[in-house]
Amino acid sequence: GDPANSTSIIDLACGQGILARSIPKNINYLGLDISPSLISEAQKLSKHTFKVADVSKPLDFIKDKFSHAAILLALQNIENQSGVIENASKILVNDGKLLIVLNHPAFRIPRQSSWQIDPQNKLEYRRINLYLSPLKIPVKTHPSELSSPITWSFHHPISHYFNLLNQHGFAVTQLEEWTSDKESVGKASRMENRARSEFPLFLALLAQKT
Repeated sequence: GDPANSTSIIDLACGQGILARSIPKNINYLGLDISPSLISEAQKLSKHTFKVADVSKPLDFIKDKFSHAAILLALQNIENQSGVIENASKILVNDGKLLIVLNHPAFRIPRQSSWQIDPQNKLEYRRINLYLSPLKIPVKTHPSELSSPITWSFHHPISHYFNLLNQHGFAVTQLEEWTSDKESVGKASRMENRARSEFPLFLALLAQKT
């Protein structure tokens, strides 16, 4: 395996390997995803190593320990989230770091959150219909097509993620909330840009294996 002081990264549910493309070649990187087509796409676009695997099931074929793990915009689409976090814990060295980026659970709930206009006060606000209840929500991959394939999104409140990390021996060391970088133009742009700068659509959690 790796000496504990060298950097190595495991990318859980790596998709098309977007993270891999920004990781230098000399860093030990492994990307795992359940989709063979996404893995073959990732392999075409990067020199790093990728494997097809369900990251919510035991990953017994991994013998090395990694210094860093990432789950980027993927945990929300996995039902057995506990299995994924447990895997991350087993794969990381002690004090290893796990980065999770989520669609913001408080502001971006499929079908249950939306932008709304308050014409009287010339404000755009974020409407949230519910938040604490866990949800399993079907999401069309191509919303405009009738026969679009469906992916599932699993909504949980932020406390769920803290509890899950805690159960598997992680402590959250940093939390960041990121806004969308879109810019509006036109009549409503001032209102839209203000709302966009106020409501973060992404949540990033950095946790350390304790």
